[in-house]
Amino acid sequence: MKRIHFYIFAFLFLGSNFVFAQEQQDDKKPQGHINQNKFRQLYQEFSTPNMYRTASGAPGKAYYQQQADYEMDIELDDKNQKLYGVETITYTNNSPDDLEYLWVQLDQNVRAKNSQASLKNGGRIPRLQKASTFVNSYVADPFDGGFNIDYVRDAKGKPLSFVINETMMRIDLPKKLTSGSKVSFSIKWWYNINNHVTKRGRSGYEFFEKDGNYAYVIAQFFPRMAVYNDVEGWQNYQFWGNGEFALPFGNYNVNITVPADHVLDATGKLQNRKKVFTSKMMDRYEQALQSFDKPVIIVTQEEVEAAEKNFSNKKKTWKFYAENVRDFAFASSRKFIWDMQAVDINGTKIMAVSMYPKEGNPLWEEYSTKAVASALKTYSKHTFDYPYHKAISVHAKNQGMEYPMICWNYGRPNEDGTYSERTKFGMISVIIHEVGHNFFPMIVNSDERQWGWMDEGLDTFMQYLSEQEFAKEFPESVASTDGKYPSRRGAPSKIVPYMKGNQERLSPIMSNPENVFKLGPNAYGKPATGLNILRETIMGQEAFDHAFKTYAQRWMFKHPTPEDFFRTMEDASGIDLDWFWRGWFYTTDFVDIGIESVEQYQVGTRAGKTGDFVYFIPQDDPRYNKDNEGQAVLSMEQNAPLKEYLMDNFSEQERNAMKNPKYFYEVTFNKPGGLVMPIIVECTYEDGSSEMIKYPAQIWRKNDDSAQIVIASDKAIKTLQLDPKLETADIDTTNNAWPREEGNTDFNKFKENKVKQ
Repeated sequence: MKRIHFYIFAFLFLGSNFVFAQEQQDDKKPQGHINQNKFRQLYQEFSTPNMYRTASGAPGKAYYQQQADYEMDIELDDKNQKLYGVETITYTNNSPDDLEYLWVQLDQNVRAKNSQASLKNGGRIPRLQKASTFVNSYVADPFDGGFNIDYVRDAKGKPLSFVINETMMRIDLPKKLTSGSKVSFSIKWWYNINNHVTKRGRSGYEFFEKDGNYAYVIAQFFPRMAVYNDVEGWQNYQFWGNGEFALPFGNYNVNITVPADHVLDATGKLQNRKKVFTSKMMDRYEQALQSFDKPVIIVTQEEVEAAEKNFSNKKKTWKFYAENVRDFAFASSRKFIWDMQAVDINGTKIMAVSMYPKEGNPLWEEYSTKAVASALKTYSKHTFDYPYHKAISVHAKNQGMEYPMICWNYGRPNEDGTYSERTKFGMISVIIHEVGHNFFPMIVNSDERQWGWMDEGLDTFMQYLSEQEFAKEFPESVASTDGKYPSRRGAPSKIVPYMKGNQERLSPIMSNPENVFKLGPNAYGKPATGLNILRETIMGQEAFDHAFKTYAQRWMFKHPTPEDFFRTMEDASGIDLDWFWRGWFYTTDFVDIGIESVEQYQVGTRAGKTGDFVYFIPQDDPRYNKDNEGQAVLSMEQNAPLKEYLMDNFSEQERNAMKNPKYFYEVTFNKPGGLVMPIIVECTYEDGSSEMIKYPAQIWRKNDDSAQIVIASDKAIKTLQLDPKLETADIDTTNNAWPREEGNTDFNKFKENKVKQ
């Protein structure tokens, strides 16, 4: 069947008369306006390209980034839940600027007694509140978890002047740090470790009352250098709790002293494995290095249960070295079961690792390391080969947080070891997500403090792809869901409730994470959905995947901005996406496209002085005659002058290949929603066959309210359905079908005002 599509923007022949739309004249002088077209370029929104960041989205010739190297000695006080540290930072100024002072982040100060962060949200008296929350809010003494700075000294041991401003510390240098030079200084500090179960936070301990033990997941635990770059200068925006971290890359030498009966893992390569491992652990570790199909348990549950009963007074120091990482974190406890498995990433051996208390079993032993390994493979396929030697998943109640090579994840079975499908898939998903953060932002090092979506949104999109791959790799794990992974985010239909929400409580994606009402949908769900729509509906998988991988590889171990991402996606694909970035990322507009009307026409001809003309007769015109079979009397087949006139322009072979359309439909689409989007329509014909037609988003470029298309077919259309696979996050599907559902026959009459969003 040959299908002919026409865009009708000017006029139709009705009978032999021309019908023109005549503009009404107004006595008032027309008023001008700025370019408001949805397809205008993003010149006003984007930063001007320069020598540091090019118009193509790639780093420029003058691109630079600072380096911060750390030497640290850390001690964990398991009896009093305190952490002590001394660190020496060597800071290299690769910028073209001379620096008068340095900014250091003191993120633990968000839990200081006098922290402003606890007062930022205000609030009212709740009508109902958990007893524990009530005690923590109104009865218990405020927890004092901020840094205690003992000293800040230069390389010669002399005190350096510093000023602490909430979660930021300015170190005043005795002389400018000139471009290309470096400076070393030392900080001694300690703080009280928080209970991350009751006091929340991304780091801390969990206390297990039954056996009196603690499990520690420790991060943001040391004063860390802030980022200085060509975009922000010093990124010294306060840490209020939601916006995460902006950090420079560097090398780390870290010595961590803990009780001798603890097991510990951290960012970086363990330098003294033979000293801290038992002989049994070493044997099992060697086995794990060769095990690519299943994990090998390094520390067993039986050994953990024995260790829980004894509390060693001796100490053990674990030594780690990490190269070219932006942060450092570690986990330590005598409660940790420990397993490892080798993963082959294009010929390079990577270790997938899990640490978990017995309270995590049997769920964690079954699925954690599988999820780590699967995520590494999928993310590497779509970005770049994972460059570090390991990835660790640590079980911690109520946690979901990421650091280079290590992350904390929730998902705990019931006390009897049973667990629901929701708990299982929640655990697998959070592990995939947090392991995936190694790629965004630990390697593609975006500024989380300013743009939360650049890591969370990209990672959630990749998590969605990885979840689908996990289901294929381990089909037995998803047997209860008909073989499909129940992804919480990523599919367009999942974001609809958020998109149709109260506009007073919505923010554009391009907002600081501290200033949005619903951070989850805003920074995670909506960006991930947008990328999914780009990949599946707008760009196509091949073009999207090439562009996305180009972005990841251009900016690995560098500091990209949103414009770098947007520009690279267009540069590497050859597809203009400014209309999409503007609508989806810079506004809170939503998608709502409907079928406003469908008119059927028949074709007639009339000879004129200048040749033969084709005209269309509307279905409700009295001249629209039908034979007994319901087909138009006048058609190309039956109208010799028209056929001869047209056929003169084609060869015999071409004429034989032509089809003869008998049905002509003018379809009008309206767009109550603000976002432009491709029009995807499924035509079902009276003979039961169907086909999918997709019109590009550019169909809206000259009229933002409505668009018309003509479908010419040799078969009668029975139904039309817009967006049948729910690909575009359309918030109202009641106007997506023709004919309308029974009981709603007034098809051409649509409500003018949508429900207030």
